[in-house]
Amino acid sequence: MNRTQLFEQIKKKSSYLCVGLDTDVDKIPTHLRSAADPVFEFNKQIIDATIDLCVAYKPNIAFYEALGPKGWESLQKTLEYIPKDVFTIADAKRGDIGNTSALYAKAFFEHMSFDSITVAPYMGEDSVKPFLKFKNKWVILLAHTSNPGADDFQLLQSTGSGKKLYEEVILKSQQWATPDKLMYVVGATQAEKIGGIRVLAPDHFFLVPGIGAQGGDLAQVSKFGMNKQCGLLVNSARNIIYASSDKDFATAAKSEATKVRNEMENLLNSLL
Repeated sequence: MNRTQLFEQIKKKSSYLCVGLDTDVDKIPTHLRSAADPVFEFNKQIIDATIDLCVAYKPNIAFYEALGPKGWESLQKTLEYIPKDVFTIADAKRGDIGNTSALYAKAFFEHMSFDSITVAPYMGEDSVKPFLKFKNKWVILLAHTSNPGADDFQLLQSTGSGKKLYEEVILKSQQWATPDKLMYVVGATQAEKIGGIRVLAPDHFFLVPGIGAQGGDLAQVSKFGMNKQCGLLVNSARNIIYASSDKDFATAAKSEATKVRNEMENLLNSLL
């Protein structure tokens, strides 16, 4: 999916919601656990309930890898079930030497046909470039995350430029690809920092996790992070997919996603 197609979906649905498919087999409703593929059945019903409300789905690959071969099968079936006009993100956080990254890229872009993949940048350009060779595929580079340990490295200051490490990552990586192929992961829980990152990367899309259960504020994120093409994919997982643990889980997910989408529509109308 290219940038124009992604923005068209945002306008069509008045939404920049990304639903995180962090499907934990221990948390899905008990009545699904007798299904032939409980993880896929859960995902299928979540997708059916939210497809009109979101523009992207983001499976966290770890939840599927942890199940072994069956987990990969569930992931593939989930990916095939998602309509082709909806953006897909492999939240895999890959990043290794060039020949290894090339194989990761082939796995997720050729064999599984994801639109994008999250990539860790700290091995440098040669570990990221293989992912950028695929037409209409995106790298979503980890920039400034909001986990407790983020400050261990991301806020270290460069002795040369005086910039923080995450700022150096953002500026340097823009030499590798245009905003048509490169996005950044920016955590939602420190919304004011998103404004500074937007100055560094005015035209790029940001994938913003941390809304909902993690405490991020959608209005603040949108205020500081939105650009003329929206420029945001805001992820929510637990608040939506685990809104209920009973037989009404899909209905509850739809209700929560509708609340987020309605707020996004208002923000799009007021900020764009």
